[in-house]
Amino acid sequence: MLKPGLRRASRRLLLYQEQRYPNIERLGVTHSYWGDLYHIWLTISWFAFILLVSGCYLLVNGLFAIAYSFDADAIANIRPGYFQDLFFFSVQTMASIGYGAMYPTSTYTHSLVVIESIFGLFFIAMTTGLVFARFSLPTARILYSRVAVVAPFNGVPTLMFRTANERRNYILEAQLWVTLVRDEITEEGEHIRRFHDLPLVRSHTPVFSLSWTAMHRLTSESPFYGETPETLRERRVEIIVTLTGLDETLSQTIHARHSFSAYDIYWNHKFVDIISTSESGRSIVDYNHFHSIEPVEQQHVKHVEQHIYHRSQEHLNSWTPH
Repeated sequence: MLKPGLRRASRRLLLYQEQRYPNIERLGVTHSYWGDLYHIWLTISWFAFILLVSGCYLLVNGLFAIAYSFDADAIANIRPGYFQDLFFFSVQTMASIGYGAMYPTSTYTHSLVVIESIFGLFFIAMTTGLVFARFSLPTARILYSRVAVVAPFNGVPTLMFRTANERRNYILEAQLWVTLVRDEITEEGEHIRRFHDLPLVRSHTPVFSLSWTAMHRLTSESPFYGETPETLRERRVEIIVTLTGLDETLSQTIHARHSFSAYDIYWNHKFVDIISTSESGRSIVDYNHFHSIEPVEQQHVKHVEQHIYHRSQEHLNSWTPH
């Protein structure tokens, strides 16, 4: 039994890595972060969000403190030459704290207080809205196996991978979509990146609470049929997985995605069984071995090797140079 880790070589080939955006370099397309600020505020990490909001708050109060310094004598109880007093007065004004120790005494400072109060209302309202929007975004806690395997299942070579619901609730009407992506050459000699849907033995489940082993049978109708470990790497094959469902707790649709490269597919291996039953009759899922795989028995290996050999011969016989 072995626990495969993440391979750096495979991560470099993925079109859809474990990140928010595709790993694609775009040329000839202009992109401005200023034109999509709302999306950026929603997708950055919480640490970056808090850091940016705090930085903006301190920066704005610093700018107003500079504006107050032009007529600092018009603010009561301000110590001459102490910029921090102006900054603290600005913070009290924007936050509507109003201790009363410092207050404006001229038309200029009163005008700045009005402007800063209006700005503070909008700043607090927008920050509150962004925080609520970030909290209200539906998120999925879906665990995917680090690798996929090809092993016989009921006498047929089958591509398999695991997925599990990490939350202690139900995902209703869960649906899995699996797509094969590879480089191909058309009859005209053009190189294209083509997507092929891979039908699963079971692509839908009414209740998803434990683990789910997705299986695609490598029959003659399968786009994966006839592939070998070598051809998978040559064609830069990726397996893209998308899961959607209705979270019972949130009553919202959630989704999760994952991808496997050719380097993440282990041939003639199977997953270690992780589901058992306790003495009390409760189902037990051992996530300690969720990513663990083991070699299949030798007689099953020969079956898969014969299948690959025959398909490789057919592939060589039908191949014509361009």
